[in-house]
Amino acid sequence: MSSRSEILGKIAKNKPQPTPLPELLAFGDTWNNGDLIEQFKESSALNGGKTILVKSREEIGSYLESSFDPGKQTISLSKSFKGNLDCDSIRDPHDLEKVELAILEGTYGVAENAAIWLPEENLQHRVLPFIAQHLVVILDAKNLLPDMHEVYKKVDVSAPDYGVFIAGPSKTADIEQSLVIGAHGPRSMTVFIIADE
Repeated sequence: MSSRSEILGKIAKNKPQPTPLPELLAFGDTWNNGDLIEQFKESSALNGGKTILVKSREEIGSYLESSFDPGKQTISLSKSFKGNLDCDSIRDPHDLEKVELAILEGTYGVAENAAIWLPEENLQHRVLPFIAQHLVVILDAKNLLPDMHEVYKKVDVSAPDYGVFIAGPSKTADIEQSLVIGAHGPRSMTVFIIADE
């Protein structure tokens, strides 16, 4: 018997019994006394983002018209808004480099950190939320959850498709603690939470 086999044999004999996985913690709606929208807004602001509570998609349309240049490239993957660049016509993601505004629909929002789950079917091109200069995400208030534990109960992480959590515009900070927004991704992220749809 080789020393390798002897060592592996001893390890196999002394293998400890498996221990059960720990129970997942559940915190419930403890954020801001259960006010998930307010907590989401606070978390978003800390991330450098902006959250606007609206009652209808028409309010979103008014904001978009007054805040963004309609002459610059806009892609909308929301059925409620029209962009001037057809995402279906884009085959090479490099052709998205001049996108000024991307309008997306979020699936779930997380109050504790303002992360929004965007599955692949809501993106069309994986690079889109990272290459656009400005990002607008629309989220239904009923899809706000208190923490990541709750979201992972809803998201099928074993699915073969891509998905990503996004929690604000691009940020970087050097050792001198100089925060730069938009260094390698969107310069702004605005989340519209629709409360009464």
